[in-house]
Amino acid sequence: MPRPFHLGWFLQGSSVQAWGEPFTGAIGRDWMQPELFCDMARHLERACFDYILIEDSSYVGESYGGSREIYLKHGLSVPRQDPAITATLMAAATSRIGIVPTFATFTHPPYLLARMIASLDQISAGRIGWNMVTGSSDVAARNYGLDRLPDHDLRYDMADEYMKVVNGLWDSWEPGSILADEESGVLIDHTKVHAVDFEGRWFRTHGPLNSGPCPQGRPVIAQAGGSPRGRQFASGNADTIVASIKGAPAMRAYREDVRARAAAQGRDPDRVKVLYLVNPVIAGSQAEAEAKLAERQARAESQVPQLLAFFGKITNIDFARYDLDAPVDTLDLHTNGHQQSLDDFKRVAGRRSLRQAMLDYRGSSGSVELVGTPDSVAAQMAEVMEEVGGDGFLFSMGDVGRRTVAEVADGLVPALQRRGLARRAYAHAQFRDNLLEF
Repeated sequence: MPRPFHLGWFLQGSSVQAWGEPFTGAIGRDWMQPELFCDMARHLERACFDYILIEDSSYVGESYGGSREIYLKHGLSVPRQDPAITATLMAAATSRIGIVPTFATFTHPPYLLARMIASLDQISAGRIGWNMVTGSSDVAARNYGLDRLPDHDLRYDMADEYMKVVNGLWDSWEPGSILADEESGVLIDHTKVHAVDFEGRWFRTHGPLNSGPCPQGRPVIAQAGGSPRGRQFASGNADTIVASIKGAPAMRAYREDVRARAAAQGRDPDRVKVLYLVNPVIAGSQAEAEAKLAERQARAESQVPQLLAFFGKITNIDFARYDLDAPVDTLDLHTNGHQQSLDDFKRVAGRRSLRQAMLDYRGSSGSVELVGTPDSVAAQMAEVMEEVGGDGFLFSMGDVGRRTVAEVADGLVPALQRRGLARRAYAHAQFRDNLLEF
C-alpha cells in the first residue's frame, strides 16, 4: 500500500490577499464576514486536512518605492485581521481539523502568548497549533514601539529562550492536576501546579499559567525555518515545518537536512513533518488546465510590480530601485528578513532578469508545478512525494474563494484518497495525534 501524506492549507491571512484573481471579487466586499473562512474550514475538514495555517503580518507594506500605495491599491496582505479571532471562529465551526494561527515572538510577551494558545487549545478540544515566527520587518517592529528588529540570527537566539519560557508555562500544569472531585470538594491538586520562575537574558516570567492545562499538553508548533539558523531552530522545536523550496531535489535535500538536525538534537525525525507549499492548477481536462496555467502566467506578467512589492515586503528590499531587465546576479541583494526566501530566489534566478526571475519564482505553482485533472495532479503529487521522501503539501492558493477550495476538497482529495495517498477519516480527536498518524 502507498504511504499517505499530510495535507494542509496555507491561508494567506484573513485578508484580501487574492484581490484581482478570478472569482474573488466578493472578497473585496465580504472579507469582514466570518462565514467565508468558517465555510472553508468546514470544507477542508470534510476532506480530512490535517490543518489550516493562518499566515499573518501586522503592518502595511511600504518597502516598494518607499510607499504604501501599491500595497493598499492591490490589497497585498491588507486589510488583515488578528488571527486569534479567525482561529477562534474556525475552531468553533469545526471538530477535527487543526487550526494554526501565526504570532510573532516580538509582538506577544511569552506569558500572554502561552495563555492565549492554551485557551484556544481548550476551547477546540486539543486542535490548536502555533505558527511561530520571529518577524522579518522593521516596519512591523515600529508598530510595537521598537526601532528595528534584532539581526536575523539573534532573533533565533531569542526565540530559543522564548520557547523555553512558553514550554515551561504549558508544562506548569502536570497531567491529572484537575481532580474535579465533588466528594472532597477539591477542583485542582495544588501539588501538580508549579511556578516557572524563569530568568533569562531576554525574557522572564513567574507562572504558573492561570488558564489551566492544554488538552494536548503542549500545542503543535509550526515553523518555517529556511536559513541554516532557522533550520536549526525548526528542527529542534517544530512539529510541522512550512517549506518553500523550488524543485524536488532541493525539497529532498531540505527535508534530509532538517531531519538530520532533529536527530542530532535528540528528537525523533519522524515526529517532524515537512510540508511543501504548492499552488496546483486543476481543471476537467489537461487542455483546460494548461489554458488556466497560461491565464495565470499572463496575469503574473501584468503584475510584476505587485509580485516584487510582495517579495520586498518580506525581505525589506525596495525592488522599485532596480531595472527589471537587469540580471539578478548583478544586483546587491541582502536582507535581515526572510533570508531563505531571498537565497532560494537568487538560486532559481541565476542570470535571469529581475522580471523573469520574479515570474519564475512567485508567478509559478509553488515548490513544484502541478497542472492537470484531479487524477493527474494526484499522480504528480505522488511522484514528487516519492522522490522527496515525505511528508506532505500545504496548498497556498492566490484565490481563496469557495470555487478553489471545492476544486481541491471535492476534486483533488478524492483522487488522492482513491490512490491511498490521503486519509478518508480522522483517526484521532486531537491535532498532534492526527499529525503523527503516518
